[in-house]
This record gives sequence, structure tokens and C-alpha cells, in this order.
Amino acid sequence: MASRSVNKVILVGNLGRDAETKFTPSGAAVTRFSVATTRSWKDQQTNEWKEETNWTNVVVWRQENLANYLTKGKQVYVEGRLQTRSYDDKDGKKVYSTEVVADDVLLLGGRGEGSSGYEGTGAPRARAAAGGPRGGPSSGSASGDDDQFGGITDDDVPF
Repeated sequence: MASRSVNKVILVGNLGRDAETKFTPSGAAVTRFSVATTRSWKDQQTNEWKEETNWTNVVVWRQENLANYLTKGKQVYVEGRLQTRSYDDKDGKKVYSTEVVADDVLLLGGRGEGSSGYEGTGAPRARAAAGGPRGGPSSGSASGDDDQFGGITDDDVPF
């Protein structure tokens, strides 16, 4: 029997900073942003509520206009995979960086400020190109799960 593995990440959190888009020498867009996720628990010894916030770096390939919508404080749904890479810093020391390579990014909340929760077609949705920097253009979902969005497909979204 073959061994199996799964590398899937789902985050729902708030943007810690405005997204930034840069371009590779070959012209592929790379959008980066960070997502804050917070968990709360009750300390059994002190009976007080505690809170812990985790910051996760996210990268999205080939979505040039996505940064226009991803601004600090907005709530987002991110689905993708973990990727760890390494590089040598200016002192020659090896540095490791782990980030989420997003396949799907969905703005939560409506068009109005302060809304919470998903409000159907009012929330922009972007599906990143499959496979990261070597993947081809996205063709949307083959499973038909876009029907829950009133027949809107990835081709209807301006980014």
C-alpha cells in the first residue's frame, strides 16, 4: 500500500498589512500578505481567558489585481499549502522561511465597512494558478462548487 500525505492549510483571519504585488523577471505576479489568526482559551489554574495571535505569511501567484482588495484589517479566507524555503542572508547564514502558497483567497464580509460574515456575491474571490510559479492559468473548479455563488465563475471576477 502506498503511503499518503496531505499538505493543506485553511486560514480565516485578518490581514495584518496591505498586500504587496511584485513581478518576477519573467513577468509573473507575486502577491504577499500576512494573516493574523487568534485563538482563545480559559486558563484552568487562574480561570482567566487567554489569547494567542499567530501571524502567517501568505503568497499568491499570478493574481495582479488582488492586492487592490487585500487591505489591512479585512477578514479573509485562505486555502493553500505550506511551503518552506531557505536562503542565505547577508552574513552567509542559512535562513528558513515557511509560508502558505494560496490556491484560493476569499474576502469575507460585505462591501460595507464593519460587515462580518460572507455575503454571497459581494465578496471578491480569487483562485490562484495551480502549481505556484510553474502552474498554468486557473480554469476554475471542475467539481461544480461555484454553483453556491449564484453561477459566478472565476471569469466573472475582475482579478
